[in-house]
Amino acid sequence: MRITISQLNLHVGNLKDNSLKIMRDIDRARSEGADLILFPELTISGYPPRDLLDFPSFVNQCMTHIRSIARHCRGIAAVVGGPYPNSSPGGKNLYNAAFFLHEGEIRHVYKKGLLPTYDVFNEYRYFEPAGAFETVEYKGCKLAITVCEDLWNPGGQGMYSLDPPALLARENPDLMINISASPFAWDHLPERLNILAENARRYTAPLFACNLVGGQTDLLFDGVSAVFDGKGRLVSAMKRFEEDYQTYELHGLQKQPEISIPAVPEKQEKWRVMLNALKMGLRDYFAKTGMKKAILGLSGGIDSAVTLAIAAQALGPENLMAVIMPGPYSSDHSVKDAVALAQRLKVKYETVPINDIVASLENSMQGKLGESQSGTVEENFQARARAIVLMGFSNAFGHMLLNTSNKSEAAVGYTTLYGDMSGGLSVLGDVYKTDVYGLAAVINEKQEIIPGNTIAKPPSAELKPNQKDTDSLPPYDTLDGILYRFVEQQKDAGEIISEGFDAETVNKAIRLVYSSEYKRFQSPPILRVSRKCLGIGREMPLDGHYGALTADD
Repeated sequence: MRITISQLNLHVGNLKDNSLKIMRDIDRARSEGADLILFPELTISGYPPRDLLDFPSFVNQCMTHIRSIARHCRGIAAVVGGPYPNSSPGGKNLYNAAFFLHEGEIRHVYKKGLLPTYDVFNEYRYFEPAGAFETVEYKGCKLAITVCEDLWNPGGQGMYSLDPPALLARENPDLMINISASPFAWDHLPERLNILAENARRYTAPLFACNLVGGQTDLLFDGVSAVFDGKGRLVSAMKRFEEDYQTYELHGLQKQPEISIPAVPEKQEKWRVMLNALKMGLRDYFAKTGMKKAILGLSGGIDSAVTLAIAAQALGPENLMAVIMPGPYSSDHSVKDAVALAQRLKVKYETVPINDIVASLENSMQGKLGESQSGTVEENFQARARAIVLMGFSNAFGHMLLNTSNKSEAAVGYTTLYGDMSGGLSVLGDVYKTDVYGLAAVINEKQEIIPGNTIAKPPSAELKPNQKDTDSLPPYDTLDGILYRFVEQQKDAGEIISEGFDAETVNKAIRLVYSSEYKRFQSPPILRVSRKCLGIGREMPLDGHYGALTADD
């Protein structure tokens, strides 16, 4: 049997274009002699469709397109994902399903049994879990089709008592098929491939895994669809961050050389993977929203420099505008560094000093704010003045403003609401400050694009004389170590302190995190590159008491 995997970048809700992509690849696979073609989870609707699933008309149109694709499947079979109405009384209205299409008909519907409800997943909000599972016969082979379940519960261990792959294995399938939409995190690929390999070994059957690729707002999918033989050897891995299409001979897998499953990337490779993910996410967000051009504030600092470099690669320098906005405390070298970067990237830039704007605000508020005007108020006037300038350009030319804040600053609230937190999309909001420097190193690998002075100088918001970030925060290598343990690993203060971190510093950092929740609640969507983003997938109470996580209690 010849099996094709079509690793597609789909567009949530764009049923017509998704259908055209599916049928295009069905035609290609059939013309090349394939017997079966596989597509990702929720192929027709795109993943995640979220509350579009609450509209009966949307689900009805999904089914209309599925039937149309089925009529297209003659001389070849296809596994296509989509929502499937639940006709049984009680329960949710829908199943997350894999449709087996052949000879013009829907021949079999596999209904997903394991519905993840943690972090970015909320499938039980929409779907009813299936309780019965069966294989499907095709061309003398018994196929065990699953929807992402192979990735969550190998061998019945873990958070679920139900194990669809194990139940299907009782029927002794000749082939296991897994269609999925497994979100990207920079360290997740080895785990995902190892779990799939373990399933193939456990059930002694070849496993074909088709994963989604592309960005869908804040969620990113890296592809790397994979094929394993019945011994659990990885024999093929498809492209990362790109659409791909490959055809395989089922009965020739054992002759294929084994491919090593990669280890968790470190340093340079980690940053390279992050960079590629961010470029894909930014490019797809603009393509899928119909936006063409972007604008950002270029300060001469590392965050805006890295954001501009990523945007130039993702969108093209001709689609960008940078605005340099020197203020009362901006250094000459910061302005020169910003100009140098824009020129190296061939990005159009404008220089708009904000001194007069800030002075006007201060004069207008003179005597109305007491002595506080010389402190935080004045600093925030500068940040918000820059946002006003940027939004003026955005309104005038239709450019979308890119937010340039990093995860470290966003976590501890070292940002100004309605100032540098403004934007339609946060490019670096899931990247710690220390990793921003790593991204800069990768960007500068072949030639210096980001000026060396931008990288070497101490980080500063330049909102008051001789200001440095360390005036308010611990050094970033220390802060990021604490934040990683608190946010990603969900360790409390006691656990972090036990790893050798200073108690006062740990408690201060955690207090800053929870006192800034209200800011992040109003922040733009963040491109997710870690397992725990400060945006989607992390829900904390705005008015909660967090003493149990520090030494306060």
